[in-house]
Amino acid sequence: MPQPSSASPVILTIGLMSGTSLDGVDGVLAACATDDQCQIRAIASAYIPFPPGLRTELLALQTAGHNEIEREALSANALAHHYARCVEQLLGSAGNSPGEISAIGVHGQTIRHRPELGFTRQTNNPALLAELSGIDVIADFRSRDIAAGGQGAPLVPAFHQAAFGQPGEIRVVANIGGISNISILDGTGNAGATGFDTGPGNMLLDAWITRHRGLPFDTNGAWAAAGTVSTALLQVLLQEPYLRAPPPKSTGRDLFHLAWLDDKLQAFSTLAATDVQATLTAFTAQTLADAIAAYAKNATAVYLCGGGLYNAQLVAQLSAALQAHQHNACVQSTAVLGVPPMQVEALAFAWLAQRFLQRQPGNLPAVTGARGLRVLGALYPH
Repeated sequence: MPQPSSASPVILTIGLMSGTSLDGVDGVLAACATDDQCQIRAIASAYIPFPPGLRTELLALQTAGHNEIEREALSANALAHHYARCVEQLLGSAGNSPGEISAIGVHGQTIRHRPELGFTRQTNNPALLAELSGIDVIADFRSRDIAAGGQGAPLVPAFHQAAFGQPGEIRVVANIGGISNISILDGTGNAGATGFDTGPGNMLLDAWITRHRGLPFDTNGAWAAAGTVSTALLQVLLQEPYLRAPPPKSTGRDLFHLAWLDDKLQAFSTLAATDVQATLTAFTAQTLADAIAAYAKNATAVYLCGGGLYNAQLVAQLSAALQAHQHNACVQSTAVLGVPPMQVEALAFAWLAQRFLQRQPGNLPAVTGARGLRVLGALYPH
């Protein structure tokens, strides 16, 4: 990945990301060159896990419930304090003061994503974060794209193109978080980059193992590996209309959740829980492979990031599913491109903060379906 040279004017920004996996906050302090959109490097990184109570409440807010306006506001305040702890840890690691940081780019925690109805909701209290950190905060990145008729997501393909694009080479960057999304970098720059949410990533896997074993995730896919894939159930899951819809498209917990899965399982009541886990792993792998084969058949490499990379069973099944499509792309981590896989999304929001400060667009209309390029985010001065 291109990095700022000593001759490039550089600003420092922080990117904070808490995704649909609801496991915690990833943070990156980055040096961004102001004269070239491709030049950025991480100086420090931090991870702050969510306490069980906050995670439970954020998960509960995904669906309508009693007194949810007040509950969301209180969760947003708690989340801002959590973000502030991550910022403090980043500054301590790098030896920087708040006054040296130009801005924090923070995604917020998605609790509703309904672009077809013209809105998205990332709970957050950026004003409180600005107060706690003493740093300007840029937040609410999705809304401007939705106002322009777009999906508001995924937003990372523009960063993937800037950071990982290689002239003359078709690459795929696949982020496997709660939801999986792909960025297709065709080697011609932003004009040729595309991407979309392919379907569930870790979301259903985590929910199923939590229900049956009380664990937050399936370490290395070991529980799934102990089961047997149900071909019949897999085919039922693959009939979800979202998977066949053409991009631009984005999704989240509004569609893929345990109630959705329970509905599909009605005809499979005798299936062992471990076999369901095995099938859900195959489902995530198959939907990713199908999307890559359909929209990036000439890609030479697939670079993985996000927590799903650490699920060995999932990665193996993805490779096998690509081979079944006669797709010969090499599957590897974004680490080989210079960015550790758990830093990619946080680094993207440090980059988006830089783009906002320069009043440069952060979306790709070919990805989101927006009517054009837009500057993303809203500023909350400290």
